[in-house]
Amino acid sequence: MTLTIDLDSDLDQRLRAEAMRRGLSRDDLARRLIEGGLPPGPAAALPPRKPLTPEEWSREFEALGKSVDPSVPLLSDEAVSRESFYEERE
Repeated sequence: MTLTIDLDSDLDQRLRAEAMRRGLSRDDLARRLIEGGLPPGPAAALPPRKPLTPEEWSREFEALGKSVDPSVPLLSDEAVSRESFYEERE
């Protein structure tokens, strides 16, 4: 099915830039964004997804890494220790 969406120039420019950054076509990025924003349908209705190539995995992880705000402080070792997870159970 073909869907036509009118985008203002700013949104179109942002979509093009992000698609280029991820190494995707503008159409593929728009499709992924729409798919990610919708609740999953019945499993039988979903087409099987083609596994990502190593290059696609690399681009996705790179994009994920760039999406993290570097000003957010890292958790301390204490915050992620086994003891801190289970301290209320003792």
